[in-house]
Amino acid sequence: MTITINGSPVELPGDPRVSLLDLLREHLHLFGAKKGCNQGACGACTVLVDGERVLSCLALAVQCEGREVTTIEGLAPQGDLHPLQKAFVEHDGFQCGYCTPGQICSAMGMAQELRQGVPSHVTADLCTERIALSHDELRERMSGNVCRCGAYNGIVAAISETFETFEDSEKEPA
Repeated sequence: MTITINGSPVELPGDPRVSLLDLLREHLHLFGAKKGCNQGACGACTVLVDGERVLSCLALAVQCEGREVTTIEGLAPQGDLHPLQKAFVEHDGFQCGYCTPGQICSAMGMAQELRQGVPSHVTADLCTERIALSHDELRERMSGNVCRCGAYNGIVAAISETFETFEDSEKEPA
């Protein structure tokens, strides 16, 4: 049984009780996803599974069999920073940096939700095919990711700048 992590096939561990987070950190030494609360409340462990954001502390690795997992390490595999990562640097979207990988992966998943027309709690028109990334929409969608340092203004600015460009060009930032 295998899963694909950041473009490479990986054998699943023999123990079906291993969480996706523990597979990433303890078995594969991919330390970007952080073990924060280990209860799904903080978002520090957020990764993308087939483009959707997943709390890796709550997912078993075996649940990802045959699926594509992308971690912060896989967002820009050529070694350059992803535009969202660059925006986090430019807007001081981090202080200690502990939550940053989860914030960035969550924002990438959020962008996918917007492209698919998935409404949030604050979406005014539930029938629209295109949901604008308003200030309230962004904050609501990112509310599952906690920053204990309080760098929210920089986080929101980085995400807004990155995906405003995306909305204008209809292309995902490369």
